[in-house]
Amino acid sequence: MPRTALIASKAPFPSRPLLLCSALLAAQAQAQAQAQAPGAEPPVVLAPSATPELKEPPRVVTATDSRPAAFELNWSPIKMPTGQKTALLGAHYMVAINEDWGIGPAAYGAAKGEFGGLFTVGFNLQRRFRVGPNLHLAASVYAGAGGGVSSDKVRPGGGLMLRPELSLRGEFGNWYAGVGVSHVTFPNGNGNIKDTGVAFTIGRMDRFLSFSPSDSGSPGRAGDRTGMGFDEIALSAGVEKPRSGSRTRGGVPLTGRKGKAGGDLRQYFGDGSSWWGLEASGAASGGHDGYMEILANAGQDWGIGSQRLRVGGQLSFGLGGGGDMDTGNGWLVRVGPTLRWITPWGPTLRLDAGYMKAPWGHYDSFQVRGSLALPLEKVSRILNTPPLESGTVRAQTLYLSTPYFKDFKFKDGSRDNVTGLGIGMTRDFGGPWYGVAHAGSAALGKAGAFSYGMFGLGAQSPKWNGMRVGAEALVGAAGGGGVSVGGGAVTQGEVWTQWEGTGRDRLRVKVGVGQWKALGGEKHSTPMVSLNVGWAFGTLGPAAKR
Repeated sequence: MPRTALIASKAPFPSRPLLLCSALLAAQAQAQAQAQAPGAEPPVVLAPSATPELKEPPRVVTATDSRPAAFELNWSPIKMPTGQKTALLGAHYMVAINEDWGIGPAAYGAAKGEFGGLFTVGFNLQRRFRVGPNLHLAASVYAGAGGGVSSDKVRPGGGLMLRPELSLRGEFGNWYAGVGVSHVTFPNGNGNIKDTGVAFTIGRMDRFLSFSPSDSGSPGRAGDRTGMGFDEIALSAGVEKPRSGSRTRGGVPLTGRKGKAGGDLRQYFGDGSSWWGLEASGAASGGHDGYMEILANAGQDWGIGSQRLRVGGQLSFGLGGGGDMDTGNGWLVRVGPTLRWITPWGPTLRLDAGYMKAPWGHYDSFQVRGSLALPLEKVSRILNTPPLESGTVRAQTLYLSTPYFKDFKFKDGSRDNVTGLGIGMTRDFGGPWYGVAHAGSAALGKAGAFSYGMFGLGAQSPKWNGMRVGAEALVGAAGGGGVSVGGGAVTQGEVWTQWEGTGRDRLRVKVGVGQWKALGGEKHSTPMVSLNVGWAFGTLGPAAKR
């Protein structure tokens, strides 16, 4: 598919040119006749009036970079070192690099047995081989970091997880399903979780439509959703109160409130009253640092007097655990009412309440949270589905992030360095400003099961000779792995420099230096550096005010 941007047509030529020329000639002849008449006063010569300069309309670009993409779920039963059985539920989103290779973010979580809270986050690389008209062979390797629910007998080591897989899949329209063999291992440190077994996969083929990142800030148009296809990203904070019967894994009753922070992505459909989405959050206060949940949700709401003020309900399910909370095999279900106000100036304010339960554990709670949601697509696309939408192109970058924390303090009083592995994402807001989010876990060191999720705001310079510099500040939640973080709330500040190449390059290489700090407990902090390798693309956002 051609990748050149389309250019808007030139301004139309003024209408009726002969009539305009005739009027000018007649006026000039009349003036000359008056000047030549006997006794006539000398004509008054007026300075020629400045004619308005016709400005060329701004260049409008069209999303023409369309790549195959796929969303996959897989189920990998494994046996723990103790002989107990569990299974990892994985989710991948991959975008084609070329006709054969795809890469994208992925996450795994324990979904069987008594290991709820075992999570890893990373990237999946896949190579496909066509073996029949509706049959393909896939060779994949996942690299991520995380852990959780560890003990003397079950250890994630430094936190690094590797999972190679070979599977055969049959295709049914845009869907496919298959079976294969996978090997799960936590190879570094004192990790002893490893097993080989049968893996089951189901997936759906899609496409990834985008602009060139160099078109950021330009007027654009697209006939479908761009980027990863989500309409909205939200940052949330809330509190939950455990009900009687909730307890820790050691059987101690849970009574105190727990603060949580997180974020979610939503896609709306129909007339904008229905949605589905993904969310992740972690403990930020209450003494349960290390708790994390990843949920899928679906909801419906109705306008109250207008389309912008809406009330409805939402159902969520997914995996969660850690922080010594007994969620059993990890499955969580939540249901509750929602209130949403789509403001006239773009952002959306949301207020949700809910009842959450771990059906195979000993945890249930009432919770409430507020969210600030920012549109990734125009609100008109959220409220309906126009065939062709116009707006402003905004650059987004998805990173493989490897932060190095120089001097983490642990709960046992020791100190050590820790290297993380995670996912980062940035999105331009216009001018120097951009939004940023990071999620990941420890991969090297002795903090296996330490995880973090942060979001914030940054400022960046214009690009000069393929380079750019900037700074960002983030807040969020972190915990696990024995790291001393108080209640779980953390902050991070960083300055960075980034190579972006020239022209329409999409590869990004960023190096940052900063400081990480826990906001609770002893409020300890440590210097950090990061290496980030990213892929940039342009998405269609709300039109910028000009």
